Amino acid sequence: MTRMELRAARLLLAALGLGGASALANDSTAALTTGGLVLLADADIEMRSEDLSISRERIEARYRFFNRAAVDRTVTVAFPLPELDYRESSDISVPDGDADNFLKFRTLVEGREVVAQIEQKAFLGGREVTQRLQALGVPLQPRSRAAAAALDALPKEVERLLLKEKLVRPDDYDQGKGMEHHVAPEWSLKTTYYWEQTFPAGREIAVEHAYAPSVGGSVQTGVGAKSSTAAETKDYQTRFCPDKSFIAGVAALTKKNGGAPPPEFRIAYVLKTGANWAGPIGDFRLTVDKGDAAALVSFCESGVVKTGPTRFEVHKTDFTPTRDLDILIVDAPK
Repeated sequence: MTRMELRAARLLLAALGLGGASALANDSTAALTTGGLVLLADADIEMRSEDLSISRERIEARYRFFNRAAVDRTVTVAFPLPELDYRESSDISVPDGDADNFLKFRTLVEGREVVAQIEQKAFLGGREVTQRLQALGVPLQPRSRAAAAALDALPKEVERLLLKEKLVRPDDYDQGKGMEHHVAPEWSLKTTYYWEQTFPAGREIAVEHAYAPSVGGSVQTGVGAKSSTAAETKDYQTRFCPDKSFIAGVAALTKKNGGAPPPEFRIAYVLKTGANWAGPIGDFRLTVDKGDAAALVSFCESGVVKTGPTRFEVHKTDFTPTRDLDILIVDAPK
């Protein structure tokens, strides 16, 4: 088993709650914060509607944009992927750690798939190190097996230079055959997908995009946990707005599970970029699917209506988002 596979196995155990509860009680994976399409503030292009659907498996957004100017407007539309690194101290859930497009992002305009350009830049702190890595033939994706193999293949004198530059760190481990020497990436990767989009004067166009979310998780939820500090409890309240019935539901699941708190899953989504388009979002609809009818879900939004065993909807008109969205799902014990 490679070190990437070992890491993936540990993440899977943490996400699914497998193994001894006492050994894994503090294991947690972080959710990368994702969002929608980004445009610099524009006085002419309005977002007439946004239909946003979020589940643990998929995020989909369907927009209708309208150019109220008298002439066509061609602007750059971007989808920035979350910054990615390889830190053992902060495990992150990534759908495909080997791919540049690690969230499997795709977009359609008027039903036709857009071939987006990709910009990738590697950083060490605030310093860009893209060219340094490319000159060595090291892939920029720090979580990829290709990057690990390239680092392992570097001559020892080059490895010593990279350690001195703090681009890598020692990463020795034992996989059952004695200690092995490796180095691990210390840089982070910023990736943006972008394309030039023409918005015809006085006409609507439909834009859709979809991707696999980064889902954070913990073997045991922190909601109502005796070990939670006041600051942690406040953080849950601020991010997820759990009400009394949700907290009581978690307590009931904990009791049903023999006193062990059930696992939680977290999805983070950037909503505030919707305010960059001209005016408010004319018609906004959010659908959250918790996946399992027995699971509990909580997020900070008003006007939530349950529309199915697992689905919850929010509908607003002339909506200007002022905060981002964090969704908390607590699973019932199996």
